Amino acid sequence: MDYSTLAILFSLLQMFSVGTAAPLPVEVVKMKSKVKWMAEQLVVRLDKDFQVPPRLTLSPPGDDLDGPSSIVMVLEGYNSLISDTLIGVSQVKCDISSLTGYIDQWKQGHCSEQRPKPLVSGPLQELQSRKEYIHTVSIEALMRVKDFLNQLLKNLDHLENC
Repeated sequence: MDYSTLAILFSLLQMFSVGTAAPLPVEVVKMKSKVKWMAEQLVVRLDKDFQVPPRLTLSPPGDDLDGPSSIVMVLEGYNSLISDTLIGVSQVKCDISSLTGYIDQWKQGHCSEQRPKPLVSGPLQELQSRKEYIHTVSIEALMRVKDFLNQLLKNLDHLENC
């Protein structure tokens, strides 16, 4: 193999590796659009099926929107706290799982450098420490999911931060 053929092959290899290093803008737009649609549908379902009890006051949201890893971690954490015995919750839990699965799958396919799994903090950590109050924790987790999704909908650009 002569040097010119080797140089051409090397430049082609470099061109292909550079071209696949970051997601194409079209892919990012599609991903954000799908996440937005899924989150909006989930917020509508939560508004329709679950109302904040009159005496329940939530502190301001404190969960991190620091890229796909933290978004998945927070949503999975809240989903695990929602009791299956709560009436009408099975579809909500399924929708949360679908959303987190989609974000996680996108992250694995498009984020070349995987961040370490974020630590649980803020309201999610506080709720996890009160698991013995199943229904109260479930209702608060549902309300926090809604708040978190509204926050995500206002900050969809955070999905791009691998």
